[in-house]
Amino acid sequence: MQAFAELTQFNVDIDDHIAVVTMNNPPVNAQARVFHEEAMLVFDRLSDMDDVRVVVLTGAGKCFSAGADIKGRAGVQPAAGDLWQHNRRARECFHSITECRKPVIAAINGVALGAGLAVAAACDILVAAEEAALGLPEIDVGLLGGGRHAMRLFGHSRVRRMMFTGLRVSGAELYRLGIVEACVPQAQLMDTALGLAREIASKSPIAVKLAKHALNTIEEMSLRDGYRFEQNMTAELSRYEDSREAMLAFAEKRKPVFKGR
Repeated sequence: MQAFAELTQFNVDIDDHIAVVTMNNPPVNAQARVFHEEAMLVFDRLSDMDDVRVVVLTGAGKCFSAGADIKGRAGVQPAAGDLWQHNRRARECFHSITECRKPVIAAINGVALGAGLAVAAACDILVAAEEAALGLPEIDVGLLGGGRHAMRLFGHSRVRRMMFTGLRVSGAELYRLGIVEACVPQAQLMDTALGLAREIASKSPIAVKLAKHALNTIEEMSLRDGYRFEQNMTAELSRYEDSREAMLAFAEKRKPVFKGR
């Protein structure tokens, strides 16, 4: 669409309040400077688009994202400051997804490795195709990283096994562990993700936006501080017309009509 015409490694399609963002950097959606910069642009821009309520993120081809562009980095001696700039872009790329004001659903269509796992972990809700897998292969390619993102998804022992061995966790195992909401045949993946997206899009966009902000904020808070913050968000939500409409609709046993204000 016109708002994203300058992109070269992402496709964005918006319909009925849902933005489908497709990573499109063949053959494996590897990540380097352009990928990171375009990801930040996409999610920052979607945060400010009133006609978007939910985002579905997936990958073109057989991979979700195979992670860092190892081939592009092999044998290259970075100039002074290049490494730190790369690290900064990568961090902010992942945070732009987490901090997007709209919920982001990861439709994991294939492997998500290393930085690809970080992209998936930055999303709010995960669904996987049977061909999907999450892994941290850095131990085998002379790198480290991704462990902290993996800790948001996996337990203590599994993260360390993944980091020390490069283990890939299959879509079926991800579902068994409760990491993803569903593991479905590839042909059903986008329908599953879009079904969740439509359910979220039917809610008050103000309430959903505040709910995501609250969840991001309280994730590392104590119980007391976290619940206090949620209570304050509830008080803020009550000032909006959508909150009053939700209560009236419930009392009147009808479907609410939300206006996003």
